[in-house]
Amino acid sequence: MKLLFLFLLLTFLLFNETGAVGYVNMGHSLSDEIIGGKESRPHSHPYMAFLDIIRGNTWDYCGGFLIHREFVMTAAHCAGDSITVKLGAHNVRKREKTWQTISVKRQFPHPEYNDEKILNDIMLLQLENEAMMTTAVWPVPLGSRFDSDSPGQQCLVAGWGGTKPKPRGSDTLQEAELRLMNPSNCKGFNDFDERTQLCVGTPNSLKTTFSGDSGGPLVCSGVAQGIVSYGNNEEPPSGFTRIAYYSSWIDQILKAN
Repeated sequence: MKLLFLFLLLTFLLFNETGAVGYVNMGHSLSDEIIGGKESRPHSHPYMAFLDIIRGNTWDYCGGFLIHREFVMTAAHCAGDSITVKLGAHNVRKREKTWQTISVKRQFPHPEYNDEKILNDIMLLQLENEAMMTTAVWPVPLGSRFDSDSPGQQCLVAGWGGTKPKPRGSDTLQEAELRLMNPSNCKGFNDFDERTQLCVGTPNSLKTTFSGDSGGPLVCSGVAQGIVSYGNNEEPPSGFTRIAYYSSWIDQILKAN
């Protein structure tokens, strides 16, 4: 009986230490922070990009990921009046020799992006200068229709969004393993589209994303399959943009520019 009591007490304390607080009921809320994750090993995800975004007189930030020397991919809802990309960073508040800070020359949000329903939430950013390839800065391959993204598969998400101790954002890159779910698990989202989106995150688990992680990649077996898009408070699952669906559009933008 004493062992049972101690087990229940530890479970209660663990849940209250790492559990998540609220978001938007069964609607859409742009995804923000990694809950229940851990700090990444510095520069172990060299494709990661930190986006400084200016909109009018306000500052915002998102995640993104390098897919080509001259292009970063992110979510369309991360668009701004001007964007600066920081590559090769682990701690975004402490300058490192590995940093490459490059202005965005042109933003390519998907032409059918719907900001009310958060559909087609994908954008390409053309950099002012090509990124220099190093051990801390390297592109990630993109998912195609030939890659597997089956329910049950474990994938990795990373970002500088808020965490439980630091809701305003993490200085250091955080990561978490999330499971691809059956689309039926996202039926609570009125506008979830299984052709263009992935349902990600085990229901009732303590691991999920929230809003400063927006635009970051979901990497499965070394391939970027999804983009952090929206969720339901801090309760998984969440909706991720399915990259493979947009292969033709992506190729068109890259070849034209």
